Amino acid sequence: MHVLVTGASGFVGKRLVETLAQNDNFLVTGTVRGNNAAHTDAVKLVNVGDLSFETDWSEALSSVDVVVHAAARVHVMNDLETDPLVAFRKVNVEGTLNLARQAVAAGVRRFIFISSIKVNGEGTVPGSPYTAQDVPAPADPYGVSKMEAEAGLRDLAIASGLEVVIIRPVLVYGPGVKANFLSMMRWLDKGIPLPFGAISNRRSLVALDNLVDLIITTVTHPSAANQTFLVSDGEDLSTTQLLHRMATALNRKARLLPVPGVLLSIGARLLGKKSLSQRLCGSLQVDIDKTRSLLSWTPPVSVDHALKIAASYYMELKNND
Repeated sequence: MHVLVTGASGFVGKRLVETLAQNDNFLVTGTVRGNNAAHTDAVKLVNVGDLSFETDWSEALSSVDVVVHAAARVHVMNDLETDPLVAFRKVNVEGTLNLARQAVAAGVRRFIFISSIKVNGEGTVPGSPYTAQDVPAPADPYGVSKMEAEAGLRDLAIASGLEVVIIRPVLVYGPGVKANFLSMMRWLDKGIPLPFGAISNRRSLVALDNLVDLIITTVTHPSAANQTFLVSDGEDLSTTQLLHRMATALNRKARLLPVPGVLLSIGARLLGKKSLSQRLCGSLQVDIDKTRSLLSWTPPVSVDHALKIAASYYMELKNND
């Protein structure tokens, strides 16, 4: 089976391409935006440039059976675009639907879209997780663009017979993770006291290897066609629990001060850091019962093992600097 992975040099796409290439059942093509990505004998890489409604996918789509669309304009802090929604729509909506229409014309059978839990919303009440059947309620331009892309793909599936699979990951972590997750590892590694010792939120996370395993499952599973799946590690943690277990993975002691979460939230809002407060103090849980039952899928990697992999990668990079 020939699989095309877009965004093959990205955080998720790179690991997905590497894993697929190790399986003799798959022929793998990856797309990148430049010529500086690592090449392997097992993977054909095609430079398609920027994603838009004008991108030519003909070379990349040649003889492809399944497309995994992992390339996107991702959520960024302090977006400098004058109109972020326009910028997100150009790539995540127009670029995605352009690819999907060309995939139909090329005879592709299945299109797997890596969406985002932000389509569901920004947070949940503890004990009331998001489900795949919830009415979408995106709260930012990135989430809106992913929701609109999903809707366009479903319409195309009805009109063309293309099998569309939508996967909405929560926060993905693993070797090479950046942003807040990397910052937390650095804080713990340096032994910095952190005011996160009394946070009782609940957050779902997904290890990179668990997400990749689910994606590969949906490449071939007959029950995945025209379905939407949420994905996580299957174990929800508070920020306090996550930091303790991350510290263990780093072989460090977490120095956490028991500052009440409500005080942290108030302080963050006063400093204009409302979104950061939500990620550190708020809850975001997902229910993956549908994913488990319909696909007979179980996350293969435990949280502690995945944290150890991420921590080992971090320490290796730090020691080589």
